[in-house]
Amino acid sequence: MGLTSDQLKSGLDAIAAAEPAMARALDVAGYPEPRIRPTGYATLLRTIVGQQVSVAAATSVWNRLEALLGEGLPPDALLAADFETLRGCGLSRQKQGYARSLCELVVAGALDLDALPADDEEAIAQLVRIKGIGRWSAEIYLLFAEGRADIWPAGDLAVQAGLHKILGLEERPSEKHTRELAESWRPHRGAAAIFTWHCYNNPAL
Repeated sequence: MGLTSDQLKSGLDAIAAAEPAMARALDVAGYPEPRIRPTGYATLLRTIVGQQVSVAAATSVWNRLEALLGEGLPPDALLAADFETLRGCGLSRQKQGYARSLCELVVAGALDLDALPADDEEAIAQLVRIKGIGRWSAEIYLLFAEGRADIWPAGDLAVQAGLHKILGLEERPSEKHTRELAESWRPHRGAAAIFTWHCYNNPAL
């Protein structure tokens, strides 16, 4: 599961103790709510289904697929379905390729989502073997589903924009600069990431 309210609070308090700008932002915005997703195959498949479409559209496609294949879209059932059937549920050719990549790795035992490496970079390397799952998607999975405390998705535009507001920077930092700015926040960068999203649209900041 993702980081709990207590974990978010303790992580952010630790950062704020050494970073006055973070302390000021916490005073204004308050602590963020946890962002928690289930671990496992279905969460990654939902990520693929939801790419580049609205939440409502993704939910509609998922519901049609679930009606066809069964609850949770078992990987062997998806692999057994033909192209036209899946397309009729709203799954494009590209996303079918991504979904099949995930299912094949899971069915073959080449990707064990219950035993990803403890090292974050090694875990990311395992996940990005799935077609359609890039570094950002892997980081979000590790943060929201596994609750890894030091995940820092520096390439996320909302993280960059939130950091811009929190630290009072002249411009939105680049991915490289975003990574550098948070180095001293280890091992609590996951809480910091969730806080940047919390601050991104906060008009008080």
